[in-house]
Amino acid sequence: MKIRELKDGMRRVDSEGTVSEISEPRAVTLRTGGQARVADCTLQDDSGSIKLTLWDDQIDKVEVGSFVRIENGYTNSFRGEVRLNVGRYGRLVTGEA
Repeated sequence: MKIRELKDGMRRVDSEGTVSEISEPRAVTLRTGGQARVADCTLQDDSGSIKLTLWDDQIDKVEVGSFVRIENGYTNSFRGEVRLNVGRYGRLVTGEA
């Protein structure tokens, strides 16, 4: 699915693109009381770009210029911006375009 086709509230999303930016990871406290690292990256293809939220070991798998595919992800809206998420049941695949 092309990035420009992604809308808020979609489920079972498969999309791919190239990472153009990654924020510095930050520590967050989970609802369960534990700690996690989270970073936002910008994923783009020839149709547009979207923020992709990465958690813990996902952060270490990508760098600027990486080609990534999200399988069975979902979208939501955060601070008025549609974002792509891997989620518990999704998969982040890195590799060549």
